[in-house]
Amino acid sequence: MPIKKVYGYVNRVKEDTTQVLVFHHSVTEAGIQIPKGTVNTNETTYDAVIREMKEETGLKDFNVEKLLAKDLWENDDGVLHNRFFYKINVSDTLDEWDYNPAGGGDEAVLIFNYFWISSKDDIELSRVHGDYLHLNFN
Repeated sequence: MPIKKVYGYVNRVKEDTTQVLVFHHSVTEAGIQIPKGTVNTNETTYDAVIREMKEETGLKDFNVEKLLAKDLWENDDGVLHNRFFYKINVSDTLDEWDYNPAGGGDEAVLIFNYFWISSKDDIELSRVHGDYLHLNFN
């Protein structure tokens, strides 16, 4: 049975340019990512992406526009992930901030440094995070 994962491409428009929210993970090896998480039992992917965006970014005022893509992906350990990538819009937010994700457990010591990119070529996202990044830019 595949594990359901949701990914959020949080978009804003600044000075007529579309930007996507990314973060530096405090564990260096984790690289630069987009907010994501696991879907809980009996939770829809739509509800999961809202919960995960709040828990991982601290954002509260955003709009889930649409499901951009979904696929089945196999991790190196052979575990299948049913991945759901959502486009999310936000209008009023900081240019950069640090946030401790609210998931608890191992995340209690993590700090994520959030910032915006204006092109799919601005940075290299961690594996699988950028698979559908291009769908956010014209």
